Amino acid sequence: MGEALTVARIERALRSVWDLLVARRLPEGFWRGHLCSSPLATATAISALAVYRQNTSDKAIFSASPGSLDGAISAGLDYLKKTQQKDGGWGDTERSRSNIATTYLVTAAIHLAGQAGYCEDVLAAAQAYLRSQGELQGLRNRYGADQTFVAPILTNCAIAGIFPWENVPQLPFELAAFPQSVYRFLRMPVVSYAIPALVAVGLARHKKCPSSFPPLRLIRDAVQSRCLQVALKMQPNSGGYLEAIPLTSFVAMCLCTAGLAHHPITARALDFLLRNQRGDGSWPVDVDLATWLTTLAINAVHAGRPEETASDVPFGSLVSLDWLARCQWLEIHPFTGAAPGGWGWTDQTGAVPDADDTAGALLALCHIWPQISAAERARLWPHVILGLHWLVGLQNRDGGWPTFCRGWGRFPFDRSAVDLTAHAIRALHGWSKVFEHLDAQAEEVQCLDFSERFSPPLRRFIERLWKRRVVFRERLIQALNKGMRFLVNCQAEEGFWLPLWFGNEWLPGEANPVYGTAKCLLAFADLDAHNTDCCRRAVCWLAGNQNPDGSWGWGFWTDNLPTPGQASYRDHSGSIEETALAVAALSALPHQDGLEARSRGVMWLVRAVEEGKVTQATPIGLYFARLWYFEELYPLIFTLEALGRYLRSATSN
Repeated sequence: MGEALTVARIERALRSVWDLLVARRLPEGFWRGHLCSSPLATATAISALAVYRQNTSDKAIFSASPGSLDGAISAGLDYLKKTQQKDGGWGDTERSRSNIATTYLVTAAIHLAGQAGYCEDVLAAAQAYLRSQGELQGLRNRYGADQTFVAPILTNCAIAGIFPWENVPQLPFELAAFPQSVYRFLRMPVVSYAIPALVAVGLARHKKCPSSFPPLRLIRDAVQSRCLQVALKMQPNSGGYLEAIPLTSFVAMCLCTAGLAHHPITARALDFLLRNQRGDGSWPVDVDLATWLTTLAINAVHAGRPEETASDVPFGSLVSLDWLARCQWLEIHPFTGAAPGGWGWTDQTGAVPDADDTAGALLALCHIWPQISAAERARLWPHVILGLHWLVGLQNRDGGWPTFCRGWGRFPFDRSAVDLTAHAIRALHGWSKVFEHLDAQAEEVQCLDFSERFSPPLRRFIERLWKRRVVFRERLIQALNKGMRFLVNCQAEEGFWLPLWFGNEWLPGEANPVYGTAKCLLAFADLDAHNTDCCRRAVCWLAGNQNPDGSWGWGFWTDNLPTPGQASYRDHSGSIEETALAVAALSALPHQDGLEARSRGVMWLVRAVEEGKVTQATPIGLYFARLWYFEELYPLIFTLEALGRYLRSATSN
């Protein structure tokens, strides 16, 4: 194909991406995706299974056969040996650079599995890498004051005999005995979602290296049972805390170390780990991101669906609306104490309602709304009203949205974030427009159709909100206006925004200004705020930080990767994800300043589609506490939206 960027060429690329994405949709009407395998998650799972094996002779308490325990450990070790990098370390994914945390965890897993004598060369290379990174102090420097991840890592290493127990911080697990409603006032040393780790790690440290202060030892002994009950209540039916392999593994290994190998928490956690090991011996960081991916896909389709597909896959039937409605939590969540109304990232029982996934679900429903029947709307209205109420109630005083819990602000993963706020603003704005025209459409003003999942008190509450929908709409507008002020205040002087849940490990601070800036620009575009100074500076920043080949960010397949911390957006080829996000944001705006940049970006994306690179995912996802991942569907979803938005922009001018 020639180099000319024609509408026909873009349409062919768009159709190709569309076909790939629709092919990945499950027959049940949603996307489950595929999270990458993780050396870090694999190492923690091996450690948990090995510590259990050391602490009990009863291996028949799981649904899996006893022999699978040894087999799972052996297969996991084989995977880790294959993924050691040339510098001797391991990265969070097979496409990530080595880091000190994962390398320590793999080293601990090898020791706990009893394989140190058989892996001398592997361990020698790992030790050389750890020395180059500053060993213990280097690990502490990586996480700073946040004990959420460094305390479990040090505990894992202490269990393996790598560090003495005195190096493990004593987490005040006794604080978990307080009512959940006051946690945010207790200045916890961990983030809001890590209470099970607080309990388990704290207990292990208490048992192995108790405080020299007798009254404190007595208090901790006295509240142990109460704290374990708190952790048990938080454990979902699946056995996996947050459906996350690392968190669940840390809890299991610590409880085994504390003499609780036969506690119900431990048994369910280890059963969860055995069920989720992959055929190659690895584990992912989490089971899946089904709800998040499905809502992202629907929102991308709204912006980028090719016209010729209108007859073969109706927009409203792309996703099972009943499935999406069932993903909403309609009771107080045991993990965070969140009120009913939010969505988590997956349909698995370990998901926890959060701002980003709730905004994504509400935005998807808003986009589907014009395509569904009045009866379907009546069934969905209760979910929409409750979801909007939940999202508005999560907003912090500073106008931004946090991830899980309002008012927790000690650590970054609990504070307001621009990417979450921009997403929430778009959802609230979309529904405020629906409410604005609601009373003018007689068929909309009808009784709500509640499913059996709604309790009578919840029904009455939603009905009250529905009857006062004019006031309710004003609340939405006030919340989104506060959110916009938060975005304005958080913009860097250079014009970019830094997000929370996505990053670029080759840049200083491992932040991802392309992702953050693109997400915020989409909010400005939705609110028709493109003539503001904030928006113009952001467009100029994106245009000015494009790679010479037309891409943004960096791609794992690039031979000329930069030195970590010294990267420039001008010295290497980019990633599908970041390039697509930048193109989508620029195409959503009428600015002529970004016209050339988005055209060059689209050319790069079209070439990637034509060369078969559009499925090559890059580790830009950040899981809890700076843990990298990539998801196979991100490149397809983001590219679909980018090409579609560009075509709309090009054909409307």
